[in-house]
Amino acid sequence: MSYTITRLIPDTDLSTAETRTRAALEAHGFGVLTEIDVQGTMKAKLGHDMSGYRILGACNPQMAWQAIGMEPRVGAMLPCNVILRETDGGIEVSAVDPVASMRAIDNADLLTVAAGVREMLSKVVAAV
Repeated sequence: MSYTITRLIPDTDLSTAETRTRAALEAHGFGVLTEIDVQGTMKAKLGHDMSGYRILGACNPQMAWQAIGMEPRVGAMLPCNVILRETDGGIEVSAVDPVASMRAIDNADLLTVAAGVREMLSKVVAAV
């Protein structure tokens, strides 16, 4: 089973893909709560070079509110991470599949909310 919703965007750069991803997230009701420049962090902390890699921690407040109301500790699994990764073929955009991650919690109602978030994130990835 896949744990991400992924799309490859050829002929673009990381900065352009990030701008497009942020716009798609906003258009589908998500905000970006956290940002991690993995490439920069690995260079600064370990001295290792790697291709561009960014993590955007995205949250749809309404969906998060519903999930937290059902499972107060679900916040340990939030926000929904979206990665932007440089590859030889272009920029790969991958969003976590919330259904895959929420299967760890025994709550059928929560899986219904996760399915709604998956549908929204699928639209985000397709719109980038």
